[in-house]
Amino acid sequence: MSVNKNTRLAIISTHPIQYYAPVFKLLARKTDLMVFYTKHTTFDKGFQQRILWDIPLLEGYKYTFTGKSSLKKIKSFQPDCILIYGWAHFLHFRIMRYFKGKIPIIFRGDSTLLKQQSVLKKFFKKLALQFLYRNIDKALYVGINNRAYFKQYGLKEAQLFFAPHAIDNSRFATTTKSELRSILKLRSDDILILYAGKFEPVKNPKLLLRAFLELGLPHAHLLFTGDGILKNKLQVQSQYCKKVHFISFQNQSKMPGIYQSCDLFCLPSNSDSWGLAINEAMAAGKAILVSDKVGAAADLVKDENGRIFKHKDLEDLKKNLQDMATNRSDLQQKGKSSLKIIKEWNFEAQVDNILNAISN
Repeated sequence: MSVNKNTRLAIISTHPIQYYAPVFKLLARKTDLMVFYTKHTTFDKGFQQRILWDIPLLEGYKYTFTGKSSLKKIKSFQPDCILIYGWAHFLHFRIMRYFKGKIPIIFRGDSTLLKQQSVLKKFFKKLALQFLYRNIDKALYVGINNRAYFKQYGLKEAQLFFAPHAIDNSRFATTTKSELRSILKLRSDDILILYAGKFEPVKNPKLLLRAFLELGLPHAHLLFTGDGILKNKLQVQSQYCKKVHFISFQNQSKMPGIYQSCDLFCLPSNSDSWGLAINEAMAAGKAILVSDKVGAAADLVKDENGRIFKHKDLEDLKKNLQDMATNRSDLQQKGKSSLKIIKEWNFEAQVDNILNAISN
């Protein structure tokens, strides 16, 4: 299919997401795009609160909120191609089934094989997903682990197209004035370790806190930014340590300054399909420490910009924290490497590859 401004592209997504809206805006310049949102919710279970992003998510492209009328509205649009983001919503599966064999269907997800499961669960999951993915023509993979996932569940090499996970690199790289370090009363040579995200068990912030408290690093501070069900426990466990700090969930406009104020970003998840906070921290020029169960680790974390530790392994995390959080100039060099690596992971590259998938 030759792609041009007259190509009618339907995108199916659950709700407006800050990482997707810029992609939709770019695609709208090159196709006749309509985004169909199948849900309309602002409550985030992970953050345990209603989220209203303070950056525009519905500008520069046509969209509609469809709910149960999704299929009818998509048919009325008469698309030449459908791009579906994720299958967790049952409506997305219905759309796949209805249009299969009628027009090309491209699927985008970021699942991996990193999550540990029983043999029986793996068996039934493989049967279900092989059936599911027989209803699509092509898939966009976001990185190494996601590519392995699609191949495991029956997709062929010719069906796979790389569309890198991306964030607004320029927004996080642009120097933002922040008083955070002075508010936390940090000295110029103090190292600030940052965890940013949801305080929930799967992200395992408790492991990071325990490692930090047991190490007692002389010139290091730890900042937890976010909210979630573990917040109270984390605060109680660290109440006697003046080097552990908390700030509540911060909206998108505030996050660049927070990343830029830190020296080392740590994501200790037990399971994380990607971890876009890593992209954000790297775009802000920061060193990275992540667990081996974070999907982005295989693509973005190299010797020159960070370390990967074994998930749930307190001693391995402590060893890597000990090595990294003692030399601020070394962390700054790693941060420069992060910035170089992440430049290739951008919205423009993602859009080019989406168009390539539609064309071939």
